[in-house]
Amino acid sequence: MKTTVDRRDGILQLLNENGKVKVDELRKKFDVSAVTIRNDLDYLEKKGILHRTYGGALIHDLVATDSSLTEKQKLHAEEKRRIGIEAAKMIREGDSFILDSGTTTRQIAVNIKEKKDLTVLTNAINIAVELAGLENITMMLTGGTLRKKSYSLVGPDAEATIKKYYFDKLFLGVDGFDLEAGLTTPNPLEAQLNRLMVQMAKEVIAVADSSKFGRRSFSFICELGNIDTIVTDSNIPKDYKDGLKKRNIEIILV
Repeated sequence: MKTTVDRRDGILQLLNENGKVKVDELRKKFDVSAVTIRNDLDYLEKKGILHRTYGGALIHDLVATDSSLTEKQKLHAEEKRRIGIEAAKMIREGDSFILDSGTTTRQIAVNIKEKKDLTVLTNAINIAVELAGLENITMMLTGGTLRKKSYSLVGPDAEATIKKYYFDKLFLGVDGFDLEAGLTTPNPLEAQLNRLMVQMAKEVIAVADSSKFGRRSFSFICELGNIDTIVTDSNIPKDYKDGLKKRNIEIILV
């Protein structure tokens, strides 16, 4: 039988491997009660190691720090791939839209290369490179100051570009999605640019895997009432599904 220390070490190993854990899965794996697992997670949260969420926990690094694009690409890759495919289906011929920076929004870019007569504005260098040279897509880059961790452009120059145009849609990636705190991201300049994107688009579509729910990052982007649709995976917690429906936000699950 595993000791408390062994069990908590096992929980930390799973956190490091997956970025998140679920109470029910841990209960079965370690053959203990849900109360015991919750006590373990509460203990580890007090130590500053993880962040408690509905039904589980996230590794604290994912909340407190601004992870690099390389690190983010490794997390929930399959969910992001499916979200990108589904979100791309929302784009119609002739659309003009903004693709925010991020690993999930890049998956949208991967899936729109065959669509016709599109105008795309992004603040992400990697997304611009992904779509560069395609005759059927007019590719626009904001300009601005490069954030080395995320390959995104921010600052006054990026903001000035956003203000010049109106778009049919915005596909917005976020690091935190909370029913009370709204949409958040670690970097203040990124958040400021995201707020402008929201203002300049007719329809705002958030794209986020379910690990983002219940998380609060450092910088506020906007209230949930500013978004029209959320594309996420089927692991969305029930309280979030209910809360979004009450706010008349369309939920698309993959």
